Amino acid sequence: MKDFLFVFRNDFVGAPQGSPEEMQAVTQRWMDWVGGIAAQNKLADRGNRLFGTGKVVRGNNVVTDGPYTEIKELIGGYTMVKADSLEEATELAKGCPILDFGGNVEVREVNPL
Repeated sequence: MKDFLFVFRNDFVGAPQGSPEEMQAVTQRWMDWVGGIAAQNKLADRGNRLFGTGKVVRGNNVVTDGPYTEIKELIGGYTMVKADSLEEATELAKGCPILDFGGNVEVREVNPL
């Protein structure tokens, strides 16, 4: 099996919002989806959500604030899965709850060094 990275992207303003009960329901959908992948023994790393703040380091030691608020899309989190092919990993990504909120999942094979 190969390792694949799922990068979760969503509109900067498109993240789900609502009552605590609604947010708990969204969280439960994520837990169920990840749990389903884990039940298939295909979860390599559960991943994490990312804070909205950070820094960008460029050449010549230039450091700027990031991510940039003028972008329309942001990376909200990631996870790692195991699959035999890119097609199989893509099928696993199709159940991601972020898709219901206008987001997307970038699926990338990890190139072991």
